[in-house]
This record gives sequence, C-alpha cells and structure tokens, in this order.
Amino acid sequence: MLELRLYLAQRISAAIMAPLVLLHLGLMIYAIQGGLSAEEILGRTRGSLFWGGTYGLFVIAVAVHAAIGLRTIMAEWLRLRGPLLSGLSWFFGFALLAAGWRAVVAVIGG
Repeated sequence: MLELRLYLAQRISAAIMAPLVLLHLGLMIYAIQGGLSAEEILGRTRGSLFWGGTYGLFVIAVAVHAAIGLRTIMAEWLRLRGPLLSGLSWFFGFALLAAGWRAVVAVIGG
C-alpha cells in the first residue's frame, strides 16, 4: 500500500512540475531575450503572491518528486530498507524543501 501511495505521489508531483517547468523556462527565455537583468527580474517579482505561490508549489512538487525518486534509488542501489530508508528519504525531502523555500523567499523579497 505504501508503494502505491508513493507511486501516485510521484506521478502527481510530476504532473504539477511539468507545466511549471515550461512556464519557468518560457519566462526565462522571454526575460533574457528582452534584455532584463537579474536585478530587473527580481524587481518585478518582489512582493508578488502569484509568483510566490507558483514557485512555492514548484518547490513542494520537486521536493516530493525527488525524495521519492531518491528513495527508490537508495532501495535499489544501496539495498536500504525499513526505517533507515524512510528516514533518509524524509531528510532529503525536507532538505530540498528548505533550500527551495529559501529561494522562493529571496525571489519574492522576504
């Protein structure tokens, strides 16, 4: 039952990430071709709940997706099982979430 939940969580997180990656890449291409500097881009995102929410959702989806993927790799390659596997998976998930959240706060001007 746990494996089914993890499978579904990873597929749902991928479905959330896909359009957000395309949005991000499109915006970066538009900004670079428009000649915007990093400072100008950040000036436009400061205080924006929309961009904070968009990138916040992206960070959550990436943390979930990557933690589950790393869990699978650790189980297959390192033969980890049980509490150690779960603990490491949670650790990596929270570490990614924390790092990503710091970036979101920097982008929206926290």
